[in-house]
Amino acid sequence: MEAATVHQNLQVEISSRQIIKIALPISLAILVPQVNWITNNIFLGHYSQHALAVASVTGVYYLIFAMIGYGLNNGLQTLIARRAGENRPEEIGKIFGQGVFISLIIAAIGILLTWFVAPLILNRVIHEPGISKDAIIFLRIRIWGLPFLYIYQMRNALLVGTNNSRYLVSGTLAETIANILFDYLFIFGHFGFPKLGLNGAAVASIIAEFTGMFVIFAVIHYKGITKRFALFSHFTWQNTNAKLILSISLPLIFQVAISLISWEFFYILIEHHGQTALAVSNVMRNIFGLEGCITWALAATTSSMVSNIIGQGKGHMVRELIWRVIKISTGLSLIMAILINLFPAILLSAYGQDQAFIAAAIPVVRVVTTAMVLMSFATILVNAITGTGNSRVTFLIELITIILYCIYVWVVVEKLFLSITYGWMSEWLYWSSMFFFAWLYMRSGKWKNKVI
Repeated sequence: MEAATVHQNLQVEISSRQIIKIALPISLAILVPQVNWITNNIFLGHYSQHALAVASVTGVYYLIFAMIGYGLNNGLQTLIARRAGENRPEEIGKIFGQGVFISLIIAAIGILLTWFVAPLILNRVIHEPGISKDAIIFLRIRIWGLPFLYIYQMRNALLVGTNNSRYLVSGTLAETIANILFDYLFIFGHFGFPKLGLNGAAVASIIAEFTGMFVIFAVIHYKGITKRFALFSHFTWQNTNAKLILSISLPLIFQVAISLISWEFFYILIEHHGQTALAVSNVMRNIFGLEGCITWALAATTSSMVSNIIGQGKGHMVRELIWRVIKISTGLSLIMAILINLFPAILLSAYGQDQAFIAAAIPVVRVVTTAMVLMSFATILVNAITGTGNSRVTFLIELITIILYCIYVWVVVEKLFLSITYGWMSEWLYWSSMFFFAWLYMRSGKWKNKVI
């Protein structure tokens, strides 16, 4: 085992170097699932436009459950980072074990809902019977990857919260290689594998999630992290830690759940505009995810570092930290947005669609990349609130913003039936509102009184 790991200081300092040191591996770790999403959709786009359209509905549906795990991950990360800042490593293993226990319960609920409730809903809200039928079959396969994904996400909380984010890359790299390989084999049926088409992407994703989970836990065991924090010595229900985790995580879970449910609502309304509009919007989600990797990594870094420095008793330095991260995030987001807008046709051509598809998608690309710049500073501020432990405030901000978002989408996409370009402008409203309300709260200073 590495001695450096055993005696590593768990406290962080405020500097651009520290921010980048934590954020870079997280960014790579977030990039890998996005590469998986994009790979799935590129393969499916070459398979058929119908498969690409179905993937837009199923992708957002599964993303709802994935982001529920992400909400639990954020709450767990905040608590672990706070204990790290307080130099209390003995508590970290207890919190981690309890987080894994809770995540498996949520995964079981997600599987049951997908098998018995989701088909009833999808059959009622999707107009095209072929899309709803294929989506249900796909999801009943895909959902079995949820336990692997959740346990995989819990290790994110552990590694980021204890300033070990550099170990994230190994698991995500293994997941990507497995996903690309099995996508190729199962979607098209190469080398004697069954040709499963759309469902092949579901099978490949499950195998990839298991692979990533297995590899990352092998790495943290080898590096001595498992032993240092006694990760699996407390795998029993503990009311005190469970209540603490849920008090922080539940508002975050509800926050991301309503956010993604509203996105599923958006895609259901887009489906009413036809298969091409749905396929274009699916590609936009890929671009959104691709450009968002850096921003989301910096947001996760902000949450962890804010919690850590408050644990050190340095709450007066929170504003300085936020400003440093925003400058990095917005600068990088602007560079990516400019590059994508200079060469949109090259990016879109990777999906194997015709020129009419590309022509319809380019105006939406302009809208989406602008939204990403807005997100680059709004999400940093929101995650700073999460880091203070005030997750109920972030949920309230999300709820108000989602109401505004859904009203806009319903009026523009469904009632006025305007083009999807105007529909995607809902992201401008969403991120502008998030920033405004988060800025008001941080400016008030009420977050300074929160103790976790």
